[in-house]
Amino acid sequence: MSCRPSVPASVVRAYGEGLLTIEVLYLEGCPNYPPTLALVREVVAELGIPTCVIPVEVIDSADAERRLFLGSPTVRVNGVDIEPAARDRIDYAWGCRRYGDAGVPPRGMIAAAIREQL
Repeated sequence: MSCRPSVPASVVRAYGEGLLTIEVLYLEGCPNYPPTLALVREVVAELGIPTCVIPVEVIDSADAERRLFLGSPTVRVNGVDIEPAARDRIDYAWGCRRYGDAGVPPRGMIAAAIREQL
């Protein structure tokens, strides 16, 4: 696992298991992946919480099922989907994901999911 370069190694050592991990799972070419990754990084910076942000490319439908992927982009904080209503879903897919009427999750949903894991 590699953390964002802005998280100093000393912070990683100090927090150890307490360091939040955010995975942004995506399909290559997904137009909603870059703005979602940027938004996750903005929210992390605003909250000031030591966090590893890890982009994870899902390469095919078998990989989607193996990773319990609900579509691109999927954001998980410490392995928990940021969308509470999606946490029990099992319709794994190698395709696009919607957050209401948008392809990018709302800022508040990301922040709430991060706070939930503290």
